[in-house]
Amino acid sequence: MSIPIKFLMTFAFLFVAVFLPPKAISGTPGIGIVVMHGKGGLPSKHVTKLASTLEENGYLVANLEMPWSSNRDYDVSVSVAAQEVEAALSALRDKGAKKVFVAGHSQGGVFSIYFGGQHIVDGIIAIAPGGSVASSLFREKLGDQVDEARKLVAEGKGDEKTRLYDFEGAKGKYPVVTTPAAYLTWFDPDGAMNLQRSIRAMRSQTPILWIVAARDYPKLGKSNIPMFETLPSNLATKFYEPQSDHLGAPSASIEEIVRWTTEVSAR
Repeated sequence: MSIPIKFLMTFAFLFVAVFLPPKAISGTPGIGIVVMHGKGGLPSKHVTKLASTLEENGYLVANLEMPWSSNRDYDVSVSVAAQEVEAALSALRDKGAKKVFVAGHSQGGVFSIYFGGQHIVDGIIAIAPGGSVASSLFREKLGDQVDEARKLVAEGKGDEKTRLYDFEGAKGKYPVVTTPAAYLTWFDPDGAMNLQRSIRAMRSQTPILWIVAARDYPKLGKSNIPMFETLPSNLATKFYEPQSDHLGAPSASIEEIVRWTTEVSAR
């Protein structure tokens, strides 16, 4: 008995839909994205839903544990951290990513802007960026620690691990054990984690999705909203305000991140 052609065509379509990845069906280029957590966080905490949902949508994802995690205590310098992200991007490209993005939450957001000014990517996603060491609060809370680190470096002890301090608004000052040389790369007020300086160094060719949570910490939200206006001009750069608090911003922004990265990738 012969099988109707209509049935065979339907079966073929179902086979493609089930067994080929979503990007192969749509014909759009593979999208790769590096996801970075916030200060004291981990890949398994506030960014895990973002990373897993993107994977479910066919993205190639690297959800990294960064030097500012609760485990690492700034164990490497800023430049080495940037190499870790670049290595992850290279691995995503090797897996088939045609367009690559870097997304960071809170301190990861500040680092993503710094990274975007130093490396070529297709877009940056700064989610509720926080922790700019240029702020008056950081200078007040950690100025003595920066001075101590500089003193130790001058004494030739820059590579000897010691107890220094970090600061986060929700928990205050707390100790980290790292080398003074690595510490300075993260906490020098005029260094890489100075958000305003990193914005000025951003490439105008690189679009940014700037996310400010509607219920973010008041001072952080108040500073981040006008900062959007200082970003380099790019028609694809967008502002997004999810209805969430600071910690919930990555999960609350998933749909917009998918929409924006898809739009940018199609350009």
